Order: sequence, then structure tokens, then C-alpha cells
Amino acid sequence: MLLLGRIGVITYSGSVLSLSLRSIGFLACKIMNSSQTVKCMSDGAGSVGRCVADDADSVRPAGGDSLMAAEERHLRSASPRGVNGEDDSEAESHQDGRNVDVDPETRRRAFSWCRDFLSGSWKAISEHDFHIKIVSGGLSNLLYMCSLPDDVQPTGVEPRRVLLRIYGAILQGVDSLVLESVMFAILAERELGPHLYGIFPEGRLEQYLPSNRLRTEQLGFPEISAEIASKMARFHGMQMPFNKEPKWLFGTIDRYMEQVKIIQFVREAHIKKFTKLMKYDLPLIRVCQSLLCCTIMKHICPFIYKIILCSSGNILMLDGRENSSDKLMLIDFEYSSYNYRGFDFGNHFCEWIYDYTYDQWPFYKAKVENYPNRQQQLRFIRHYLSEKGGIAPVDQARIEEDMIIEANRFALASHFLWGLWSIIQAKISKIEFGYMDYAQHRFDTYFKQKKLFS
Repeated sequence: MLLLGRIGVITYSGSVLSLSLRSIGFLACKIMNSSQTVKCMSDGAGSVGRCVADDADSVRPAGGDSLMAAEERHLRSASPRGVNGEDDSEAESHQDGRNVDVDPETRRRAFSWCRDFLSGSWKAISEHDFHIKIVSGGLSNLLYMCSLPDDVQPTGVEPRRVLLRIYGAILQGVDSLVLESVMFAILAERELGPHLYGIFPEGRLEQYLPSNRLRTEQLGFPEISAEIASKMARFHGMQMPFNKEPKWLFGTIDRYMEQVKIIQFVREAHIKKFTKLMKYDLPLIRVCQSLLCCTIMKHICPFIYKIILCSSGNILMLDGRENSSDKLMLIDFEYSSYNYRGFDFGNHFCEWIYDYTYDQWPFYKAKVENYPNRQQQLRFIRHYLSEKGGIAPVDQARIEEDMIIEANRFALASHFLWGLWSIIQAKISKIEFGYMDYAQHRFDTYFKQKKLFS
């Protein structure tokens, strides 16, 4: 069955819809020729900023708040005065919580995409009968659940419900969309990820899986952590048609640093927060990269693995599999690339800290004390190694110790990378999230953990 026209070919076999890899060239061309832009857009005050990107690593500003003080501020996030107790127009404008309404233009476009790519009963309904609602939790993309009316049944193989992903502000460059689309298609074809129903320059339509996103605290459950480690090992062992050079992490940090150095905010709340962040003198920070280079040299940190970004929001607990050993599915591979294995470990451990489901400003909570302790890290690493296999018992303890060092030093890179990323998102993203507050917390945590891991 042809569903994607010139962009891609969907073939139907049994009950599975999958993207034929022969169509990857068409897909890539379509995305590369799209009107998406990587330049910074409005920060919400009507201005258009210019984002272009270097390197760095910083010093703690004199008189800076302690990490625990920052923690306490974030727990007061429902206050319209903001997470730091000061007047904050961002917090005030979101004091009623998240917006749950879909704007008319998004509804119109979503209906058009579903009608064109899903066909069947989707062509028989009117836009008035079309159901769409916001799916919360995305920090990079806008997510929606689209469905047929209850009284309309599918006429063929078309799904009743789909997940619509509209790409947010692209910080990786257009080529990253091609890589993610290729990876998504391959995983769908191997039944390791959701099926792909349609792809277009602005986003894609995915299988809506009956599931629940993991809660942050579930990442620490022993059986959950073990399955995530095993799945990470399987993904790391897959061969993908990507550049095999480990350039993603430090190249991305360099690009983001250049963007941050020239970014200009207009909103008063953003200016105030950005000024505070720049007291770190971010362009001068080099310690983190030096530590990581030392780790790579001394511990021979492998780089032939892909970044999988196992945050709670990117892991689904599939319905009906709660008691299974295969109950989780990893999703969202937007930042996937061949790179250092340790970044995946460290980044995942950092995600134990952050809860992105909080429905009041700044729309996340953070508890640094939830960062996994040594025993929790060891359990994760042992399950990872068990899945990989081939480790001689005599080498097990040494390898485990090296991987703990590797993970915790790369955790610093995670804080620094996503701190920079969040500053830029504050300028260009339309997603409701306290990006500047989140950046502040990531840098605060960077300095706290740097003292422990260096």
C-alpha cells in the first residue's frame, strides 16, 4: 500500500506498517529541501534573534547560590514570583499552569496531514469531527494525539489514533532530521520502535502506543533500571548508516557555545536570567572537556555507540506488559549519533534528577539527591555488561570501575550541553517550559557534581 507518495513507501505485511528503506533517499531529499530553518526565531517579544555557535567550560560566579538553595527555589515553582522568589513575568504569565487548548492553525494542519497520509476513514470525517489533544512532556517537539470520532470505525488498515510530532526549534541542523528519520524507520522496520505512518517537512505521524511514560522516580526501580540497561546495550550494538567518527558531543557543545555568545534577548525576564547565567563566564570553561579527554585517554572510552538519551519521557511502559521482562520501549532518537558510550550512561543518570511532568511553572521539578548512588550505578552497568556479554570474570571489576568513572565524568558534559541548549531554546522555542530556569539548574548541578567527580 502506497501511503507516503514521493517521500517514502509504506508497505503492509500482516498487521505491521513499516517504512521501506528504499525510500530513505526520497525522505532525505524532502527534508533537506524543506523550509525548516536552524536560525533562532522570536523569543516571544516580537524580535528575531540570530543564532549561529565554540567551545568552553566555566567558573562558579562569586556569591552564587548553593545547589540546595536552588532546589528549594524550584519546589516553590507554583508562585507567580518565579523560582528564585523574584518578580518574574514568565512565571506570572503561566500562573494558571499549562495551556491545554490546540490552536486553530495547528488543528487545521493536523487534520490535513492525517487525512492525506492515513487515508481510509480519515478521508471521510470533517475537521469538526476530528479529535486532537496535546500530549505533554516534549521539550524539543510539540506532541499531539489525533483520533477518529468514537462512532467512526477504520475501513482498512488505518489506525484509529496516531501521535503527531511537530518538530520544534532545530538546533542540530537539518541533517539531524534526516538521521533521526532514518533511525526511526529502521527501528520501526525491526519492530523496535513505533511504526511510522507519514513524514513531512514539519514533522511526522507515528503509531500511538497504549502506554504510560515512565515517571522519573521509576528510573530507580531495580527491575526498570535493569531493563533500560539491557535495551541500551542492544541499541548500542546495532549498526546504523551514520558517520562513525565521535564528533557529535564536543562539536555540538562548540556550536551551542557560539550561539549563546551572540544571542540577544528582548523579554525582561529572559535578559535578567541570561545576565545571571553569563556571570559563569561560560566561554572560558574548559575543565569539563579536559576531564573527559583524560577519561577517554586513560580509560579507553569506546565511541562506537549511539546516543540514546534515556530520559523518563523517552521511555514508554507498554500497556498489558507490566509484569513482563520486556515492558519498555525507547522512543525519540532526535539526538542520536555515533559517539562516546559514557555520555549515554551519564546523561541517563542525570535524568534521574528531573521530573518534566510538573504542571506548574517552570513545568519541571528537580531533586539532585535522586542522582543514582554507586550501588545503583553498578547495578545498571552490570546489567548492561551482561547483555553485551564477552567479559572475562577477571576483568569484570576493573571494567565496572572504569565505566563508573566514565559515566560520572560524562554526566558533567550532559549538564553543560543541555544547559547551553536550554538557553537557546528559551529564545526560539514555542513550547511552554522554563528553559532559562532549567539552564540555571543544569549549571548549578554541573558545579556541584564537578567537585565530586573531578
